[in-house]
Amino acid sequence: MVVRAWMGLLALLVAVAPAAAQTWPDKPVKIVLGVPPGGGLDVLVRGIAQELSIKWGQSVVVDNKPGASGLIAAEGIAKAAPDGYSLLATTDQIYLGNRFVFKALPYDPDKSFANITIMARAEQFLLANPGVSAKTLPELIAADKQKAGSLAYGSWGDGSPPQLVYETLNKSAGTKFLHVPYKGVAPVLNALTGNEIQLSVGSSGVAGGLMKAGKVKALALAAKERSPLFPDVPTTTEAGFPQIQAFIWFGLAAPAGTPKEIVDRISADVREIVAQPAFTERFIVTPGWKRIGSTPAETDEVIQSELPVIRDMTAAAGVKP
Repeated sequence: MVVRAWMGLLALLVAVAPAAAQTWPDKPVKIVLGVPPGGGLDVLVRGIAQELSIKWGQSVVVDNKPGASGLIAAEGIAKAAPDGYSLLATTDQIYLGNRFVFKALPYDPDKSFANITIMARAEQFLLANPGVSAKTLPELIAADKQKAGSLAYGSWGDGSPPQLVYETLNKSAGTKFLHVPYKGVAPVLNALTGNEIQLSVGSSGVAGGLMKAGKVKALALAAKERSPLFPDVPTTTEAGFPQIQAFIWFGLAAPAGTPKEIVDRISADVREIVAQPAFTERFIVTPGWKRIGSTPAETDEVIQSELPVIRDMTAAAGVKP
């Protein structure tokens, strides 16, 4: 009797999940993101939300909860009901960087989320003030060795891409670039153009205009493949440093345990939206990013493949949680 009762309950639960997925969504959906309004991720997510509202016939609300490197937003979604009505606008930092920067996280980067998709991605350029004589990464390394410690790079805190890039170079190439921390990306770029510092990193989205205007120059792209927007800039891989990669990507996730049918539907709908030429041009190409549109499985694979890269660079930078 007990066995039959358990089997009946199991069958009921299995039947309920697809039924719930078929009626979803029958109320507003919320997308939480850990950045203030107005930034690149916020604009992209609001564009996605508007398109999803039309597609689903339900309101899709964007809820900004900035602070603590995304921890506040990530914790809220990690603890939300896994019903598809609470989603998280994710960045690579949620899964990769935060685990090495903080001693403890209020969520598990490997188990708290059901990954939906990566919408867009941007690799980072190694940037230099125009006054720096070097034009390539090998020339930069040679210049530093001629006068060790004469060049300083700016970062926006421990574990940020500039620190990971230049401290990895210090360890692997024997350079002695000096670290100057600032309170954000904008102050770093101001210091770089003013020659207060000589080096940093930045994506085409934040530094592309400065690069085209000649206010900063790109020595390399911290990636495996060249940028289609700046195809003349060689990569760190070409320069012999494939371990140096710097990037940012924007995705969506749901709380772990969200029915697979709902996750797959959201993923398919978002991928269809970002594949639209007009949407891509306005929300992805214009800011200087690259359209991705990954499946849930592909998103999982990206995270696992990039994890050892960030782990090793964080160790090279000597970041203490």
